[in-house]
Amino acid sequence: MKILVTGGAGFIGSAVVRRAIANGHEVVNVDALTYAACLENVAAVSDSSGYVFEHADIRDCDALNRIFETHKPDTVMHLAAESHVDRSIDGPKNFIETNICGTFNLLEAARKYWASQGRPETFRFHHVSTDEVFGSLGATGKFTEDTPYDPRSPYSASKASSDHLVRAWHETYRLPVVLTNCSNNYGPYHFPEKLIPVVILNALHGKPIPIYGNGSNVRDWLYVEDHAEALLLVVRKGEIGRSYNIGGENELSNLELVRAICGILDRLLPKTNSYAEQITFVADRPGHDMRYAIDPTRIREELGWRPSVTVEEGLERTVRWYLENESWWRALLERDGVGHRLGVG
Repeated sequence: MKILVTGGAGFIGSAVVRRAIANGHEVVNVDALTYAACLENVAAVSDSSGYVFEHADIRDCDALNRIFETHKPDTVMHLAAESHVDRSIDGPKNFIETNICGTFNLLEAARKYWASQGRPETFRFHHVSTDEVFGSLGATGKFTEDTPYDPRSPYSASKASSDHLVRAWHETYRLPVVLTNCSNNYGPYHFPEKLIPVVILNALHGKPIPIYGNGSNVRDWLYVEDHAEALLLVVRKGEIGRSYNIGGENELSNLELVRAICGILDRLLPKTNSYAEQITFVADRPGHDMRYAIDPTRIREELGWRPSVTVEEGLERTVRWYLENESWWRALLERDGVGHRLGVG
């Protein structure tokens, strides 16, 4: 396939780009290179004959139309998004413009291109979303593809809106779409404002390791390379008009997660005291969802996918990667907002 990937210089998008090239596909990487993007994430494949980079914003309709006409992709994998909940609390406007208006622009550009090519049955528009659109769970239960939407933050509301747009373009215009909603990702190249990189880097620098509230909020952790493999499977074999939930089957409370990372650091880079002594409880995030958990039955039974990396294995790989790649993360520490508490309401 020739795949147009939006947001391909970001965390999950770059994992998709790397895996797609490794699997023999051609990739057109479209990225606006905002604060969380980094071309180092795709440096390993940037010289590949099947890779092209387009510096463009999905809010720019003319640029999108030009890119479709120039490269003529077989498939779109839409990952470009503003994605940090804390930033959405402080500045929701960017989330509305990118996640909703940008998705609308991309849908229209894809529809126009698809029609110009004679509406080929092999074309796919794959919209990549989040489990946060479903709201918050109690102590039991899991999100399925039929769970009603109940977004609680500007970020999740903007992603829910984009999901609805994609479904509407399928029902109204018959654009061949597939959708996925994933649990929390982690792994190499994770931008250092998200929880796991913050824990690792604050631990290494002897700074307080912040945990919101009492640390009881639960997330289902999905290793990013597993997610990339699942996304490429869905775009190839998923049923048109259908959505697939992708989960790691690895539930941990935030406190359990942080203590696990500290334990790995104690073993790999020991110091006099345990890194866990740096844990500090801070004021909770406004509207902080209590628990997310994905039921991945559909993707397992229909497409034969399940995660290959346990959270213990994935955290070990991730910590080792950050220890071995200081040049990557140190260059990002001066970017806007990194190292500062955001989203305090």
